[in-house]
Amino acid sequence: MDWKIFVTIFATVFVAELGDKTQLATMLFAADAEVNKFTVFVAASLALIVASAIGVLAGSLLSNYVNEQYLHYLAGIGFIAIGAFTLYNA
Repeated sequence: MDWKIFVTIFATVFVAELGDKTQLATMLFAADAEVNKFTVFVAASLALIVASAIGVLAGSLLSNYVNEQYLHYLAGIGFIAIGAFTLYNA
């Protein structure tokens, strides 16, 4: 395992997930006094694992057909577009 890549990916995803809708939804479920906190943790963790698995599979498949550099450009443009849309609607 390449630990440098591992730490980079972990840190990037961790920071990206802080305060996003996924974390807020998880907090709302955990705030319900009648809900088991362990169930919330396991369900939210599994959901993130499945979503990440889909991302890995999609990236692996796309990389077979599209140049990696173009994928980086596409991702960058996507992030900029989402940011611009968010600022416009704010």
